[in-house]
Amino acid sequence: MTTATRRARRLAPAIALIGVGALALSACSGSSGGSGSESGAGDGEFTYLGQTENTTIITTLETLAGDQCKAAADAAPLKSDDISGTQWDQQLQLLASQDGLSDMQMAAGTPALMSEFIDGGKVLDLSKALDDLGVSDRLVPAAESTVKALYGDGALYALPTEFNIEGFWYNKELLEANDVEVPETWDDLVEAASTLSDAGVQPFATAGKDGWPVTRLVGDYIFRTLGPDALQKVADGDAKLTDPEYVEAADAVAELGKAGYFGDAVGSIDYNASMNLFLSGKAAFYYMGSWVLANFNDEAQNQIGADNIGFARFPEVEGGAGSIDQIPANVGIPVMLAEKNYDDESAAWLKCIAEGYGDTALNDSGVVSGFVVDNPPSDLPPTTQMVQEEIANAPSSVLWFEALFTPKATGISQNNGAGLANGSLSGEEFMKLVQAANDEG
Repeated sequence: MTTATRRARRLAPAIALIGVGALALSACSGSSGGSGSESGAGDGEFTYLGQTENTTIITTLETLAGDQCKAAADAAPLKSDDISGTQWDQQLQLLASQDGLSDMQMAAGTPALMSEFIDGGKVLDLSKALDDLGVSDRLVPAAESTVKALYGDGALYALPTEFNIEGFWYNKELLEANDVEVPETWDDLVEAASTLSDAGVQPFATAGKDGWPVTRLVGDYIFRTLGPDALQKVADGDAKLTDPEYVEAADAVAELGKAGYFGDAVGSIDYNASMNLFLSGKAAFYYMGSWVLANFNDEAQNQIGADNIGFARFPEVEGGAGSIDQIPANVGIPVMLAEKNYDDESAAWLKCIAEGYGDTALNDSGVVSGFVVDNPPSDLPPTTQMVQEEIANAPSSVLWFEALFTPKATGISQNNGAGLANGSLSGEEFMKLVQAANDEG
């Protein structure tokens, strides 16, 4: 097995938790002999609290401690702790109430809880801190805008240790064989789907059973027609999903379903099955996030070849207020710093993390982060290089459909995504269900 293949197989984590569902963590257990309830700032130490299941962040920090962050580690040695189970947010809330947050920890999984921490002065304003340290340019602009949009404050309160972009992956050979151009507008996409379908090629591989890959399209369409603040307006109560201009987006996706462009029995197709459809050459387009790089770069799974896969941003909608440059994205599990604990030692750690995390995470763990990469590995697979270029060139980003919804509305949305994909649910019916759940709180 080549180095490139080994790196590719560990390249992307499972679907980013913040992007797709709740964090799965609970009871306290300390990897360094402590426990979550005792994980506040250490005297003369730089403390980190993470999830037991995620080893990439702590591994990267440990590597930095012996390299770029050696001076910081000498002054304040790294001490880590972890929590595993199903109660991450609840444990963080408890620690915050006791002023027991670590110097740095993974952020809350729920944006609303992060907003509570921000309003309560628990979380460091990283916009100011990074600027004071002269390293504010070490974050990729699209990643920075994604974090800021999550918490709606306009400032930066977490660091993007992962960065996943979303869009339409496509089979180059299938498009070329059917004289289909890479779509730049929604009308182009619909026309391409029609051409492919008439030729006997399934246009889209879609996990209708999971629902969220379908609802992602609804959100993206809204951002393209109404602009990047469209769903923030819904969260603020200034607009409703049942307003005609929002229903238009769900109707547009439902029309694809009615035409059969998502394939037969799409409601029974799950994530793995949709992946297999695309990687076996049975579908031309596949809307998904860049976490799929691990699958694309795995020769055992990818039957069409990594060189045969292209990436297209979600297309513009003609006359819309949004831009194709606003790329749908999520930041996986970002990390936050405690305001109360921030001192010169923490500042030294923050500075060296900003300067070195991007290269270290990519070279050692194959993880694409939201930090600038200065020296990427020479053996990166072509799909990974493509994503790196997209990230570097994207000036800003937008969130996903359910990012600012209540938990109940998120569930209702994703549970009914299949109805849009198979054409059994109209856009208006879908939006009424989701808006009602949001209204209930």
